[in-house]
Amino acid sequence: MERNQIINKPNIVFILSDDQGAWALGCAGNDEIHTPNLDRLAESGVRFENFFCTSPVCSPARASLFTGKIPSQHGVHDWIREGNVGKDAIEYLHGQTAYTDILAENGYRCGVSGKWHLGNSRSPQKGFKHWYVHEKGGGPYYGAPMIRDGKSVIEDKYITDVITDDGIDFIEEHANESDPFYLSVHYTAPHDPWIGQHPQHIVDLYQDCPFDSCPQEEKHPWTIPTAPGRENPRENLMGYFAAVTAMDQNIGRILDTLEEKGIRDETLVVFLSDNGFNCGHHGVWGKGNGTFPQNMYDTSVKVPAIMSQPGHIVEGKVSDALLSGYDFMPTLLDYVGLRQTDMDHLPGHSFVPILEGHATKGRENVVIHDEYGPVRMIRTKEWKYVHRYPYGPHELYDLVNDSGETVNKINNPECQDIRDEMCAQLEEWFHEYVDPAVDGRHEPVSGKGQIDLAGMKTPGKHSYM
Repeated sequence: MERNQIINKPNIVFILSDDQGAWALGCAGNDEIHTPNLDRLAESGVRFENFFCTSPVCSPARASLFTGKIPSQHGVHDWIREGNVGKDAIEYLHGQTAYTDILAENGYRCGVSGKWHLGNSRSPQKGFKHWYVHEKGGGPYYGAPMIRDGKSVIEDKYITDVITDDGIDFIEEHANESDPFYLSVHYTAPHDPWIGQHPQHIVDLYQDCPFDSCPQEEKHPWTIPTAPGRENPRENLMGYFAAVTAMDQNIGRILDTLEEKGIRDETLVVFLSDNGFNCGHHGVWGKGNGTFPQNMYDTSVKVPAIMSQPGHIVEGKVSDALLSGYDFMPTLLDYVGLRQTDMDHLPGHSFVPILEGHATKGRENVVIHDEYGPVRMIRTKEWKYVHRYPYGPHELYDLVNDSGETVNKINNPECQDIRDEMCAQLEEWFHEYVDPAVDGRHEPVSGKGQIDLAGMKTPGKHSYM
């Protein structure tokens, strides 16, 4: 068979977790957390050690994965607080092309099961025909509000199981069809709540866990008062770890289904999280908005990332290449042999050569950029610079000698040249890609949620809470 028949038209299962730190994975070196199925997925493909979200909060990061744009291009700058359902529902990505639009136009049957959180949850969009999504963005694991067939339903069963059940039904329905399928499985796990929300037999796995992987550091001075977890850290850690393990067990069910249907080698499986998470790291519980001003610690912006298709992607490889969520869309489309006509002004680049075993070909000098409203970051393998508009405070970290980001060298005279150089690079890069109409630098993003379209001046309303 030609490559176009084998690699360029695989089925695709894209699994997305919610608020999972890159550290919360057994194959990433955490011997306390139980993730045997994600570990076996990594053994059959490539795991990326330096994959960054485009913004350390869910909705902007998800919008970037689907559109290949940074928040200051697609206009989603914070988690979607309003506009999910009801007469004021907003389709936050209206008029923007998602990779699922392109897949659907090229013969893919597209389905989503789980968290959407990009507005107008009742209406299928972005090429999806199968549409089973969370009504909002998160909440209880038992009694979760979901949208099925355009109507609200309350799922009494454990929602991680229910999302998986729906995804498996989709796979079984389309497994033997001539056209390929695309399935998004978007878990709400391991997002809070954590205590009393997960199967007790899984929680009990962590009864004697020391949780050395989550040091409870001194409370960060910028900690927001509503940050969950700090009051009962051990109980919350047990719940967080249990949420990951329960999700892992369900991912095993998906992998088993693909194997039972005889289509595992014909299916690209991708696992990512939307953003990172701190469970006491840096004295923070939460992600980028666990503090105000928002933070850009690696624990907030790094996510677990695995891609696997046996026989087509190299197996058992760990890549240290710097990659971002804005690289995902061009990579996925490149992998299946499709190209969007207006992709030239997207910031990301395909990393298919890495999947094919060509090391970091073409990515030796890559720099990662990140943003959360007026907070922006530029990061190399050696240095990280964080700039907060308009007044600061700014940060500079020597990642070679201080990988834990404990010493801010922004005022160190010996680092003035690197600080000035990185600041100039950051300004130049964002100037190239930002859409001035939705520039996050000028949006009053506080981390408390977005309630309207960016750049809109609706009477009596503000875009952010």
